Amino acid sequence: MIYTVNGAPTYCYTGGKAFDAAQPTAIFIHGVLNDHSVWILQTRYLAHHGWNVLAVDLPGHCRSGGEPPSSVEAAADFVLALMDAAGLEKATLIGHSFGALIALEATSRAPSRVSQLVLVGIAFPMRVSPALLDASVSAPMKALEMVNVFSRSTLAPPPSALGPGTWVYGASMALGRRVIASNAKINVFYTGFKACDSYQNGLQAMSRVTCPVLFVLGKLDQMTPPKAAQALIELASDAQLVYLPGGHHQMTETPEEMLAALIGFLTKREMA
Repeated sequence: MIYTVNGAPTYCYTGGKAFDAAQPTAIFIHGVLNDHSVWILQTRYLAHHGWNVLAVDLPGHCRSGGEPPSSVEAAADFVLALMDAAGLEKATLIGHSFGALIALEATSRAPSRVSQLVLVGIAFPMRVSPALLDASVSAPMKALEMVNVFSRSTLAPPPSALGPGTWVYGASMALGRRVIASNAKINVFYTGFKACDSYQNGLQAMSRVTCPVLFVLGKLDQMTPPKAAQALIELASDAQLVYLPGGHHQMTETPEEMLAALIGFLTKREMA
């Protein structure tokens, strides 16, 4: 589905189902060098089990036009503008890594518009090493390899999000190359990492969140170690914490466990 947001076309994957105003809506927000496709298992399940799904390509990424957000704050404003374009008064926000910071900031800016918040692979502060920032400009393919090595607990995990035979590392490398190539004008690799590294509003943002929050953290995550989320967890007024057995890319490395965490949280909150 294409929405016009801030004057630019914005692609949202819907899980193959038409929008139903009677159903709750979940907005999925990807991280750096990703797009909507990283959420494929989780979005298709929810779309076929009573939810509207909008898995967005962030501006300037893959199928979406516009300028890539240069800050978490700018990306949060985009998410709220997307909600306006879709006619949504309220939604659940689900974000991974950079996308988790975006979801957090968007929720803090409009707490009454977010019914549930899911933060996957989050850390605050989300520092990026100077060497990796430099490499994202001077040697992006090398930096992409570094990110994919550190994002996983193993380079040969069991069959994953796309079924038996999936090479998770290779698929993620191919996606990263595609995302980089999708914008010839702006380095979305550097822009995204710089936005993560520069974000300073995490604690203040969490203090303004009023909805239930699910933290989904990888036990072996080397990109955003679980301990780096503790300050946010302590500030959340209504928090649930789930540790998954893998690394940073929970949606594809431990997709079934990721889906189970989502279902457990969303179902519990629907029944409450």
